[in-house]
Amino acid sequence: MATETKESIFFDYDRKNLSDDVLITLYKRMLKPRLIEEKMLILLRQGKISKWFSGIGQEAISVGISSVLNKEEYILPMHRNLGVFTTREIPLHRLFSQWQGKASGFTKGRDRSFHFGTQEYNIVGMISHLGPQFGVASGIALGNLLKNNDQVCAVFTGEGGTSEGDIHEALNVASVWQLPVLFCIENNGYGLSTPTEEQYRCENLADRGKGYGMESHIIEGNNVLEVFSQVTDIVESMRKDPRPVLLEFKTFRMRGHEEASGTKYVPAELMETWAQKDPVLNFESYLLSEGILSETKIATYKAEIKNEINAGLDIAFAEEVIESTESDELNDVFQEFIYQKVSSKLETKELRFVDAISEGLKQSMERHDNAVIMGQDIAEYGGVFKITEGFVEAFGRERVRNTPICESAIVSATMGLSINGFKAIMEMQFADFVTSGFNPIVNYLAKCHYRWDQNADVVIRMPCGAGVGAGPFHSQTNEAWFTHTPGLKVVYPAFPYDAKGLLATAIEDPNPVMFFEHKALYRSIRQEVPTDYYTLPLGKAALLKEGNDLTIITYGAGVHWALEVLENNNYSVDLLDLRTLSPLDTEAIYTSVKKTGKVLILQEDSMFGGIASDISALITENCFEHLDAPIRRVASLETPIPFAQNLENNYLPKTRFEETLAELLAY
Repeated sequence: MATETKESIFFDYDRKNLSDDVLITLYKRMLKPRLIEEKMLILLRQGKISKWFSGIGQEAISVGISSVLNKEEYILPMHRNLGVFTTREIPLHRLFSQWQGKASGFTKGRDRSFHFGTQEYNIVGMISHLGPQFGVASGIALGNLLKNNDQVCAVFTGEGGTSEGDIHEALNVASVWQLPVLFCIENNGYGLSTPTEEQYRCENLADRGKGYGMESHIIEGNNVLEVFSQVTDIVESMRKDPRPVLLEFKTFRMRGHEEASGTKYVPAELMETWAQKDPVLNFESYLLSEGILSETKIATYKAEIKNEINAGLDIAFAEEVIESTESDELNDVFQEFIYQKVSSKLETKELRFVDAISEGLKQSMERHDNAVIMGQDIAEYGGVFKITEGFVEAFGRERVRNTPICESAIVSATMGLSINGFKAIMEMQFADFVTSGFNPIVNYLAKCHYRWDQNADVVIRMPCGAGVGAGPFHSQTNEAWFTHTPGLKVVYPAFPYDAKGLLATAIEDPNPVMFFEHKALYRSIRQEVPTDYYTLPLGKAALLKEGNDLTIITYGAGVHWALEVLENNNYSVDLLDLRTLSPLDTEAIYTSVKKTGKVLILQEDSMFGGIASDISALITENCFEHLDAPIRRVASLETPIPFAQNLENNYLPKTRFEETLAELLAY
């Protein structure tokens, strides 16, 4: 990996007006991650660490960019950006503890290597899915624009990551909104073992900037002065004229994707060519030739850094293996939220379900001036269901933002907004479309607080449900996808009063909430609703009817199907409206079941894998001795949702519910 002699300098370095002190600083900042890596490779062979992603040969990029950005500006690094962490001066013992899964790291042993972030150093941790990082950076940059703080942020990916759809979505959003993001592609030749010619067909990845209407540059990634000087000019310009810039850094990965992968697939002559371009040794040779460095200074710097490394390792190795308790683990899934009841005044008015949501959303936007709502067609058009009609006039286009059709990037952007201190509300145009944003919901929003103590202050509104003749792609009620994911709260109201109060609480809550709104209820259900702002607690079911013979447990449209059946029959039953599915009010469920001894669980979703199955299991495990009959579940057919009205009616469980209820009461 080294050049033949220190006199052999591959690059023509142009120091411009940089002082000797700046050059020395850049050299020391590159030397530090290089020496850390060399030590880590030894420890890996000794079995003292378990895994390593090497950035040897790419130090100039991480160090150059981190040296340009101010410490308060966010950086979103990847596997090979150790220089970002060291340039931000994270104490080495904390880095080493992180890599060993110990408590002094940043994830309490819950995630590994570079999969962490820290608000203390304004670094945002990556996830293995790579692509969402670009969308998160767009959200952070949007927050910077809204704050008008003249800050930029920088986000990294490799050339392999650019094949992901999330990357394209985020670049497009950043271009449309002119967000001050430095999108940094480290083109290092291989995505694991896949060479660039199998990743893309364009000559340079920077050429893609033209398609997004985005400024782009190609930079020699192994020349630290070129990186530092060009990025300095670009960033200074971006602070004055906010816009996204796409940077392609030409570099090479001198070791495997991770050490276990090896580099046998790389031609030897290619390794030799890039070894001559070693960013550390070339810059060192240049500084020696200019008389800025001496062999004595080099030896001194290396000794100082090695001493720092060894001291940090001593601390990390001496630290006890991390321990935790079940309650510690469960308590860290969500950021603590202490519900504050806001009571309503006596004045009410009759509102449709859709109007209650609109009013609750508007009053929350008034209450929280850091709240931003995003979605397709939600601005002047008011959304496909007109819930945000008039919001642009009330709050402006900065806070009520039409988005391109790119659910994944917008979900990721909500995460970025939360990191930057905002409350983010996203309208998923239809709940069915959440599949296009599924990855950042379940892998970023849901896991972030548990991983590195970063909450996702996000509400995703989910218009859902059948009964309106919308067919397979606009009718799903897919709440079970999210109740299965630790880290998400799931709310599913059935009445205007509940919808308004629960939405207010969901927005107050600093954790990610999936808020389901049944489309068939939007304009069919009316109720007296307080005119002012109020909240209702999450995780509390509502007992709508009381009886002794049976318990009906349901939510959403199922509540109204049950009410209609009960109005036509003189049954003595408890009707429990869950209202929120996660957290689930198990106390209310068990209390009712122990009283009646019979249970019927009704859901609109198809049967297998639905929430009714879990509720049934919970009742069996906790109330078995109180049961006088088998637990019965009623759900929609195991088919996609059909369009024609008679087919849809047969798909939905309403008729089967009435029959099953009569059978169970007679058991």
